[in-house]
Amino acid sequence: MPKMKTKSSAKKRFKVTATGKVVSAQAGKRHGMIKRSNKFIRNARGTTTLSEPDAKIVKGFMPYDR
Repeated sequence: MPKMKTKSSAKKRFKVTATGKVVSAQAGKRHGMIKRSNKFIRNARGTTTLSEPDAKIVKGFMPYDR
């Protein structure tokens, strides 16, 4: 049986932690920062963990990162 392929876009955007959670960058920070509030920009720093339904989809794209 051949190996399953990992989606290249998913491996660039997501990382699976040791406990199995999926970590990604905060959304909504590519452009349009002038209209965003300072609170939004401050809270959207760094990374965030995905919700369980979203993490389940991403893990399907990365079969060997579980």
